Amino acid sequence: MTVRLATTADAEALARLRWDLRTSLAKPVGDREEFLARCAEWMREGLEEAGAWRCWVAVETDGVVGALWLQLVEKVPNPVGEAEVLGYITSVFVRPEARRKGLGSELVATAVAFCRSLPVDTIVLWPTDESRSLYERHGFRPPAKLLELIV
Repeated sequence: MTVRLATTADAEALARLRWDLRTSLAKPVGDREEFLARCAEWMREGLEEAGAWRCWVAVETDGVVGALWLQLVEKVPNPVGEAEVLGYITSVFVRPEARRKGLGSELVATAVAFCRSLPVDTIVLWPTDESRSLYERHGFRPPAKLLELIV
């Protein structure tokens, strides 16, 4: 098993992972092939640019079996001793047949280490009930100061 930064060559595999993740949680509203093409293009563009998105993949002999996306969100400049970047983790998924091997944990640990190297002020994510314990093992806790408005 290897965890590495994703490249543009991983875009199609990443799009399939995204489809599998989201359709495991809700019924799709569109055509699978159209989504995969659109998503792969978005991912390819995001991976080509040295912008705010990073993606790490878990690779086994079968190919890409898991991924984690991280967006760095710039904060407004701050005159006090607080980092001016937030990390947003999303689309964390390991194929069911590759689970229980530590791949999800390795993906999370890699992203957290990357954020600590910058530094990042806070990392946020929205866990599923199933994934909550994974993130808690890495130190994530419910927020004390966050409000949310779903629009």
